[in-house]
This record gives sequence, C-alpha cells and structure tokens, in this order.
Amino acid sequence: MTVPTSHQRPLAERMRPKSLKNFIGQEHLVGEGKLLCQLIDSGAIPSLILWGPPGSGKTTLATLLAHTISAHFVFFSAVLSGVKEIRQIVKDAQELREQTDKPTILFVDEIHRFNKSQQDAFLPHVESGLLTLIGATTENPSFEITAPLLSRCQVLPLHPLTPHDIEQMVQRALTDTEHGLGSYHLGIDEAALHLLCRAADGDGRRALNYLETAARLTVEAKDQEDSVSSDTPTISSTTIATTLQQKTLRYDAKGEEHYNLISALHKSMRDSDPDGAVYWLGRMLASGEDPLYLARRMIRFASEDIGNADPQALRVALDCREAYHLLGTPEGELALMQATIYLATAPKSNAVYLCTKSVQKDIQRTGSLPVPLHLRNAPTALMREFGYGRGYQYAHDHRDGIVFQEHLPPELTGTTYYEPTTRGYEAVIKDRLTKWKQILEKRQQHTQTPPAV
Repeated sequence: MTVPTSHQRPLAERMRPKSLKNFIGQEHLVGEGKLLCQLIDSGAIPSLILWGPPGSGKTTLATLLAHTISAHFVFFSAVLSGVKEIRQIVKDAQELREQTDKPTILFVDEIHRFNKSQQDAFLPHVESGLLTLIGATTENPSFEITAPLLSRCQVLPLHPLTPHDIEQMVQRALTDTEHGLGSYHLGIDEAALHLLCRAADGDGRRALNYLETAARLTVEAKDQEDSVSSDTPTISSTTIATTLQQKTLRYDAKGEEHYNLISALHKSMRDSDPDGAVYWLGRMLASGEDPLYLARRMIRFASEDIGNADPQALRVALDCREAYHLLGTPEGELALMQATIYLATAPKSNAVYLCTKSVQKDIQRTGSLPVPLHLRNAPTALMREFGYGRGYQYAHDHRDGIVFQEHLPPELTGTTYYEPTTRGYEAVIKDRLTKWKQILEKRQQHTQTPPAV
C-alpha cells in the first residue's frame, strides 16, 4: 500500500460539505425549521456575524449560504487585506449588480482584526444592500465589532462541535473515496476514535488534521511490514497519541475565553468551592496563562471577597506571588494551588469592597471637603491661632482608649461606611465596634445628665 499523492489540499479543506444537508453540527441554526433554513427558503440572507470557536464551521456556513442563493461570493481576509481591497470589491459589486442583478456576499474572515476605520468602510455599502456582509470571528462581537456595524448585522453564535459531531466527521472522511481517505481502506479502533474526538476539543478542522496525520503514519507502518497481509490497516490509539504529541487547549489570552475562565475561577472561590476553583486554575495554567497574573487576581480576591473575615488571606496571596516568583514553573504552581484552596475555603466578606465603593461615591459627590479644624495638625503658632487642632481629644488619655469625637467633615457626619459581617474574624470586629459604641453612648449620657440637687 502506498500513500496517495493526488491530494494537495489538507483533508479538512477537501471535506468541506457542498450542501447544507451534509453540514455537521450547529443544529440550533441548520436543523429543520431553524433560522438558517428559514433564511435560505426565503431566498434573502441578511448581513450576519458568525461568532464561534475555531473549527466550528463558520467559513463553511458562509460559503454554503452564498451558493444556496446563487450569490457572488467574495472571500476577504482581515489579516491580509485592507481598505484598498474593500474599494475594489465595492466597485466590482456595483458593476455586477448593474450587469446581472446578482447579489454579492462578502465573507470577512477574522473580522475582529479590522480597526474602527476599516469596519466603518463597510457601513454605507451594507446599509444600501450592495453588499451582504458575513463576518466570522472567534472573539465576542460586543467587544470587537463597532456598534454601527454590529447594529446592521445579526449575530449567530456557533458552538464547539460535540464528540458525536466529530465522530461523524471522522467516519465520513475515512469512507469518502473522492475527497477523503477512502482509498486508504483504513479502519480505526474504538479507543483511538474516542481519544481523537476528545483531543479535537470541539474543533472539526483540528480533528481532521489529526486524522490525516494518523492515517499517513498507519499506512507508512503497514508498508514497512515484512510480510504481506490482507488485514485492513487500523488506526490505533497509540498512533493517535503519537499524532497528538501535546494537546493545545482552546484559549485566547486577551479575548473572551480568558475572561470566561478567570470569571469561573473567581466565582468558584467566592462560592467557597475549592474543587471548581482548582479546576479553572488548572485550565488557565495548562492553556499558557501567565501565573503571575493569576497570583495578582488572588491578591485582589483576598481583599474584595474575604477582607477582614480572614485578614490572613491577603498575606497568603502575597506569599503565593512571592513563592511563584522565586520557584517558577512547575514548582511554583503548587503555591498557586495552595493559595487557591485557602482562599476558596476562607470565610467570605465583601464589606471592605462595599466600604471602598461607598467612600468613592461620597468623594465624587462632595468633592474636596476641608478637614475639620480639630483634626488638623498644628505645628506653628499661627496655625494654632487659627484654631488648628483645637478641641482634639487624645485617645490614650481617656478610659478604654476611645473618645467621642467626629472624624468626618460636617457634611458627612454620622455616615457609616464599614459594616462588618458576622463571618470569620469580622464577627470579632463587629462585636468590638458594637461595644465601643455602647461605651461612648453611656459616657455621653452620663455627661449630659444634670447633677442631683
């Protein structure tokens, strides 16, 4: 057996379906009676943004839509092209409309890579209907597409392919003699198929790339056997493992998946779930996230979600950063795991966070209120003459080390910013503040009571 050399294009490209009925996955869009089927039946395709992970079928769907309504299809890469090419496309579309009345569908791959001026160049032509824009993006359109362009397009989310979807794609590729690997007459054992489907991680293109490499290795191994055998060569799990080498997780260090994962980590710790927290931490580390970024987020978390319920949490987070900085990967990752578990299982309070927000709000509302005179420092005679420091009570000169004295500007007198919870060490703080308040109230009542006659 020899490896066929007639195919020059990658397997994933050759196996693109030619009709919507052969499209695998995205049943919520292409299933019977679903949105894209309805649009095709109506013969009118609006401008769309196809938002989904790599290998979910964005380019294939755009091509099928154009062919279904017999439109002129123009492929445009946001990585390789710019405004100059857009002008030429617009000119060609105008001429085509005048000569044949045929619509033009402009497919823009990785549209999120266009800057604002480039995206604005589409606006008048999408608005007039000269161009039907279909943009493909792996990034959240809310962040990457300008509001005017986004308002003129319908966003369709695509999901990662399921293991069942991937299995269908693999089996179809193995049996297709025209475009696939059918001429190899290959089988694949069940363990290898499951391993391949898991490794693809919802990415159809990745699955077919793995399959093509594994098929070539299997055929070459068969050709090298000393004895001729009529047995069907089978792709084994060992061959798949060799092909995979090291799995690359789906991750975008500055995009939505980054924020999704850090949100999951933060909320797992906040909800006191150490298992969820260490899983999402592990996911981010395995995906190549900067461990020091994770350490910084833990420091923030220690103050925002734990605060004085466990004052030691901030020290643990700071020590975690120092430990990783000293050890690096992989040894330092143990410190990250340890800190994550500590923070997840610590008592929780957002009292410090709420206090900060409340203080900032009042500062924005009231501006630069002057410091009350009795709280001002008075190092000179002139300042004392103007009343600086007058009436200030030195706490250590009073019983219990506390005094009844206003420390806020008159406009904010009586305002309470910090309200401790009854969780963890904050319960001790709350009890202490309550007792101090009671002592001061009794002391004030005593001074206001007139002496007996």
